[in-house]
Parts: sequence; C-alpha cells; structure tokens
Amino acid sequence: MKIAYLSTFFPFRGGIAQFNANLYLELKKEHEVTAYTFTRQYPDFLFPGQTQYVTDKDKAIPIDSVPVLDTINPFSYFSAAHKIASQHPDLVIMKYWMSYLAPALGMVAKLLKKRGIKVITILDNVIPHEAKFFDRPFSKWFLKQNSGCIAMSEAVLDDMLSLTPSKPHILQAHPLYDHFGLKMEKEKAVAQSGIEPGKRNLLFFGLIRDYKGLDLLIEAMNLLGDEYQLVIAGESYGSFEKYDRQIAAVTHPQRIKKFIHYIDDDMVPVFFSACDVCVLPYKTATQSGITAISMHFDLPLIATRTGGLAESIEKPGIGIMCDDITSDSIAKAIGQYFADGSDNFTANIQKAKQTMTWKVFADSLIKFYNLI
Repeated sequence: MKIAYLSTFFPFRGGIAQFNANLYLELKKEHEVTAYTFTRQYPDFLFPGQTQYVTDKDKAIPIDSVPVLDTINPFSYFSAAHKIASQHPDLVIMKYWMSYLAPALGMVAKLLKKRGIKVITILDNVIPHEAKFFDRPFSKWFLKQNSGCIAMSEAVLDDMLSLTPSKPHILQAHPLYDHFGLKMEKEKAVAQSGIEPGKRNLLFFGLIRDYKGLDLLIEAMNLLGDEYQLVIAGESYGSFEKYDRQIAAVTHPQRIKKFIHYIDDDMVPVFFSACDVCVLPYKTATQSGITAISMHFDLPLIATRTGGLAESIEKPGIGIMCDDITSDSIAKAIGQYFADGSDNFTANIQKAKQTMTWKVFADSLIKFYNLI
C-alpha cells in the first residue's frame, strides 16, 4: 500500500514528531510510506518555547520528509494537496492536536478526499485544554474532512463524537516510546542528574502549562516530609515566576529541584531512572504522552482523575489515582504509594507493554483503513 504521512517530522522536535517517526518506521516495514511535513509549523511569535527544531543534543529520528505545508499560507494548502495527490497514495495519515491546524490540515484533507483518497487522522486533542471560542467550530470542520479518525483515549473519543457523531473511528491506545534507551541504575542516574541522593524522588516531567497543575504539586510538598524530593524537568510555556514564588514559600524549598528547559533526549533516561514515581497533577487532561515514556522506564504513576488519565493508569493498574484535584489529595496519594510499595504496579507495566507496541498500533490503523 502507498501511504502519505502529513504531520510534523524531523527537523521539528517534540513528542508529536517522536510519535510520527516511530509510527512511520513501523508502517514502512510493510508499506511504501512517504513523510510530508511543514515548511512552517507555527510562526515564531505564536510558539512559546525555546525552539521548534531539534538540536545537537536531541536523539531525534532523522526521517527523510518532504516540506510542503505552511500553516499560515493558504496557497500552500492547495500546493501541498496537489503534491501529495500526484504520488497517488491509497491513504493519507495526519495528526491533529490543536485547532490552529484545522484550516491547513482540513483543506488538504478536503482536497485529497475529493480525489478519492482516504484520509485518517490520529487525534491527540479535539478540544484543547485551554479552550477558546473558535476551537469547537474549527475542530468540527476539520473532522468533517476526514474519512475516519483514531482516538487514543475515551476522553478524546467523546470529544470527537460530540462534534461528529457518525464519523468512522476506532479507539487505540498510545504506544510506548522506546527510542530513549534503557533504564539506568537509580544511584547512577541520581548522581548524573545532580539531585540529592537518599530521597523519595517525585518527577514532574514535560512542558509546563497552567492546566498541568504544577502549582498543586508544589503545594503538596508542604504536606510531605523532608524525605520527599520533587524534580521538575521541562520547558515552561509562559513565565515560571509564579512557581518560583510558590517554591520559595515551601517548607525546606531546597527539596524542589528545577530543570526548567527543554529536556534533551539523552537526559530523559536520567530523570525517569532517578525518580521513584512520576506525578501527573493535571487539572484537565485528555491523555498524556508522559504516561508512555514513564511506562517505558517501568516507572509507576500518580495522577489526578481527569480526562483519560484513569483509563490509561488505573485501568491497567500501573499507578494510583488521586481522589480529588487538590494538593491534599495529591499528597495523600503520594504517601499511599510509598506505603504500599511499587511491585504490583511495575508488574502490571510489564504486562501492558506487550500490547502497547507500534506494531499493534500500525496493524490497527491498516485494519481500520480496510473497513472504511
């Protein structure tokens, strides 16, 4: 089968580019796959991070992709569709995670469908965590242009069905990221990270945004003893000053270690190996790619009960859910985790790994294509 995959690829960085690279490589084992990417993904003034592109420190998979789509240039929507269609693919795969992309990706999908080409989009989010008035109409229009969609959590599927109830779809779990390398010995990872040894280490990892509830986790540290250490590792989308003020007011603020920058791929194993549990104190959520990274390193999770987190953590038994989205509840769950031990969670992670593979995801996608 000939497949065109239009999304963010090397030299763009980030979790979505990593997802696309892994799925591309799996599909390529049995199909003829061409990767297409953006000439411009976001204008610089709309991107709050340090850079959209990989650096020398990233272990990015250098997928050979064809740049065709400028998200703010409507002329490129038509030229991108024409270029992809000229290769006569049987299937076009897209990835959708924010309504900003709806006009560009939606127009390309519409033009390709008119030529009889099936378009399947993998949905990260349908309605963003920090929603704006135009998100629902933009996403609804985009979804309409697709032949079918793949959701990776029930929360995302529910959002999709609320906008397009009759859209063909499947639910398929997010595969585990396995390109970061092996887990390290904890003592070695602690030494390499520079955090204090001999502590119960809590990991908050990934992009820092308001909806992810870091403020609640910092507050929870006031309710935990000196044996606990919080490791914050990730780039802040927005000012970190409010969190710094919180940290300064915490009892023994030196227990909170900050690595506030984009975490290069070679440091990912260090943080996940140095810590005892990964904490997702999210105020809202659909799903989290952090769960897939944490499972890869056999690291259990503690999470708030929002969106699809319970589905991906509580259901397979790989962590503890907080009773409420409050600092008290987060602190209680952390205490419970260390009191009960992690052996059962680790064993369940090993079981779940057998089905959360890129091959399973790719096979499900192709089976879905044959049904729509």
